[in-house]
Amino acid sequence: MSKQELAVLGQDGAACCPALLTAPMGQDQAEELAKVFKALGDPVRLRLLSMIASQEDGEICVCDLTPAFDLSQPTISHHLKLLKQAGLIDSERRGTWVYYRPLPAMTDKLAAVLTRPQAADLHSPSEPAGAAS
Repeated sequence: MSKQELAVLGQDGAACCPALLTAPMGQDQAEELAKVFKALGDPVRLRLLSMIASQEDGEICVCDLTPAFDLSQPTISHHLKLLKQAGLIDSERRGTWVYYRPLPAMTDKLAAVLTRPQAADLHSPSEPAGAAS
């Protein structure tokens, strides 16, 4: 895929992935999730996502994001583009400004992958498998 293609991940409608601790992850799933985690692997992008997702009204103007960083506007726009490509945020242009909002489906998917199975599904770490209760 060229760098100019803007494929949004996680938009294929497929069911969410099994948690890491319940089943081995397939190659395709691992590649898709690695792109999302890579997008979150930068402190600026992680802060941007946090700022966007924590807004009470559900969205924030880029004009309110840029001053929070000691970076140029084009650099902030690049980071926002990567978050959008990863399927973590969406945007809407209104006049000269762009407003960003979180896409909870992807963060929910990441949370589901990272969530440990319920305690009833696992043996207690201090109790060997097959031990009598």
